[in-house]
Order: sequence, then structure tokens, then C-alpha cells
Amino acid sequence: MTELIERLQRLVGVAHVLVAAEDQAPYLHDWLGKYHGATLAVVRPGSTDEVAAVMEACAAARLAVVPQGGHTSLSGGATPDASGRAIVLSLSRMNRIRAVDPVGQTIVVDAGIVLARVQDAAREAGLFFPLSLGSEGSCTVGGNLAANAGGVAVLRYGVMRELTLGLEVVLPDGRIWDGLRALRKDNTGYALRDLFIGSEGTLGVITGAVLKLFPQPTARATAFVAVADAAAALNLLRLSRARCGDRLTAFEFLTSATLEMILRQTPDIRLPFPALPEAAVLIELSDIGEEAALTARLETTLADAMTEGLASDAVVAQDGTQAKAFWRVRESVSEALVREGRALKHDISVPVAEIADFVTVMDAAVGAALTGIRPMVFGHLGDGNLHYNLMRPLDMSEDEFYRHGPRITRLVHDEVTRRRGSISAEHGIGQLRTAEMPLCKAPLELELMRQLKRTLDPHGLMNPGKLLPGG
Repeated sequence: MTELIERLQRLVGVAHVLVAAEDQAPYLHDWLGKYHGATLAVVRPGSTDEVAAVMEACAAARLAVVPQGGHTSLSGGATPDASGRAIVLSLSRMNRIRAVDPVGQTIVVDAGIVLARVQDAAREAGLFFPLSLGSEGSCTVGGNLAANAGGVAVLRYGVMRELTLGLEVVLPDGRIWDGLRALRKDNTGYALRDLFIGSEGTLGVITGAVLKLFPQPTARATAFVAVADAAAALNLLRLSRARCGDRLTAFEFLTSATLEMILRQTPDIRLPFPALPEAAVLIELSDIGEEAALTARLETTLADAMTEGLASDAVVAQDGTQAKAFWRVRESVSEALVREGRALKHDISVPVAEIADFVTVMDAAVGAALTGIRPMVFGHLGDGNLHYNLMRPLDMSEDEFYRHGPRITRLVHDEVTRRRGSISAEHGIGQLRTAEMPLCKAPLELELMRQLKRTLDPHGLMNPGKLLPGG
């Protein structure tokens, strides 16, 4: 492979082909430390043309390619396997804002740009890019597209697929598909764009995107609301939608156990309630107009919720500082979970109306299957996406707990499938859930997906071992 390494160095520069173990190390493990791999080289192209040249060289050598963005995958989707028979293609150098159109309300960006920079560029143009994630300071647009990221504002703005107008993609053989069209209406055949969004790098390398922008909200109103359980939270969601319409931007749910864990693992965080509630909802409204009017609407809605018995307490943020403190509670969940210990993580979605029943049924089922197991449930209630995480019983070692993992996860995913839900709502399949794809995809669906894979990637070089069982 020496000849190939030298060719790659000529294509992108010696400094951008990393072959030393210490230089490669940061690229070879996932964010959670669950997966570790090996690579022939980490290649960092600086342009779409360089990506195309690298892909052409790898195709000729029949060498696999693992695309990598901000390295924040929670399912091992951007981590190579241990064989060392692949290159890691890092898009970190491809981080440009290519164009901003304030009239058409679009932004064209490189795939390696960090999400927070897109948000900043939109803000500087007097506009707004709504995708918001806990990892927005490090995750990249390419990774967001590869996993079809969601986040906290899906309720109003949709997932990444709905925020994207066009793509630029380098195919496995090095050809470039220029689909960077800023069109909101285009009925000229198959939506090729949608094949690559959510494909987790298994069909090609996304190198650029045209993203939708929106008017910058001038008013926000945020509240933390104590509720009895998920059923009460769903009723509050119904009332909030009826009273606030599409001003309802976020509706985040956290159980008492999750809140207690956050407080224990992040001592400087405080809840705005006198006592720990059974569950809580973080609500945010946004709009164009006066903040006082929006806050009044939220206060009236919550007063009615209290009257109807849907909430036991509610605190509306009085300023931006308090609103940020409320959001910090929600944004601290992932770090608190890491500090708490390894968990069985389930990123699931079910029909919104079934969430409360799902939680009740599932808590009982996992409790019966393993005494002392601790559900930590939180997520985006408004769009049906729950993070149903399970911590070990306090009297059990992590190794023993993980021996029960496959059995417990099968219980969760069987219940999700029974409700025609999804075993991956926003984190992707990666290498974490490939074996379980037959649970949620009919044989015909999997065969169609494999046919697409064979058509675009006949030699199976793109991100092997991810997304498709046996792929």
C-alpha cells in the first residue's frame, strides 16, 4: 500500500495524510469510547475535487473509505473497524461558508463545517438556522446529514432532511454529483438528495449542502413545568399546540430519575421547583414580535394547564439568563449519563399518542426482567422521540449488567416494533444497531436498500459494517 499512500500524499499534501499512530489516534474511537478501530491512513482533503481524487484512487485500489465529520456519533457510525483495511476520510478541512442568500433564505456550506458556525453565519445575515444539538460546537453538517439529525426544534422546523434543499456528493468511484440546487419546488424525477441524507456514509461522501434559513425569532418564552407523568405531559402538549400553534418550538420531557441524576452528577445545576417533581417538561415558544406578548401567551397557557390539573407547578423564565439555566438542565443529560456509568441506550420513536403507554409498559417489562434496573427517560416528546436509557442496578457490576444487555434491548425494540416505531430516531444505526435492522425493516425494505447500495457502491467500499446487516 506504500504506492497508494504516496499517491494520496500527492493528491492532498503530505501533511494531510496521517500515518503515524499518535496522529491517527483521535480519529479511531467514537465519542463514547465504545468502539475502537484501525486505519491505513487518515486523509484530510481540502476540497470537493480532492475528495473526488481520493475516492477514485481508493476505488482503483479496492480500499474501503470511512467518512468522518465532527466525530460525535453515538452509534459508532464514523469509526473504522479493527482490520486496518480502510482509510478514514476526515472532512475537517472542508469548513467554508460558500454563499448566503438572504432573499431566498438559504446558505451553501462545506460538509465539514461545524454546526455552530452555520448558526452564527445565519445570525449575521439576520436569519436563523434552527438545528440545535448538544454537540453543535463540534458536530458537522456532513455528519448531521449522514445521520439525518433531529435535535430540540424538530417540533417546529423538522429534521435535517426537511432543512436541506440540495447536496453535493462524491460517489464511490470519484464522480461528483452536483445537486446544489436552492429550489423549494423541483418535480423532475427521483429525489436523489434524500437517498444520501440518513445513509450514514454508505452510499457516497457528502461534501456540500444548501440549507434552508428562516426569519430570526425576535421573541422567546421558556418555561419549566412540573407534571405527574408522561400522560400528563402529552395532555399539556395538546393544550400547548392548541393555544400556541406553530410558536411551539420545543417540548422536552424528563423523568424524575433523570432529573435526580443530573442534579447528582452536575452539582451546580438547580431546578426551579421547591421539590423534585415526578417529571418535567421544558417548553419554548418563539415568534416574530414582542417578547412580552409571547410570554403572556405562555403564562396564560400554563395557568390553564394548572387549572385543568395537567401541571403541578410552572416557572416561566424572566430573562435570557434564566432561560439558559433551564436549557442547561436539558443539555446536561448526556454528560450526566457518562458520569453515571455505561448505559443501555435506546434512541427510539413511537407514535406521539402512544408515548405514555410505551413508558408505562416498558418500565414494568424491564423491571420484571432485571430487578433494580434504572430507566432514565428523556427526549423530544413533541415528535415522539424518546431516549430510553437504562442504567445498571446499584448492586450489580457493569460487566454483569452488560451480559443482560442484548436481552433487555430486545425487549425494548420488540415493543417499539410492535407499535410500528423506529429503533433509531436521530442517532443513526451505525455499527451499534445493524444486527437489529431486520426487527424494524421488512425483508423487501432491506432488499431494496441492498440493491441501492450495490448500484451506487458495487464493491462495498463505503463505510463497511455500518447501517446494513452484513454490509
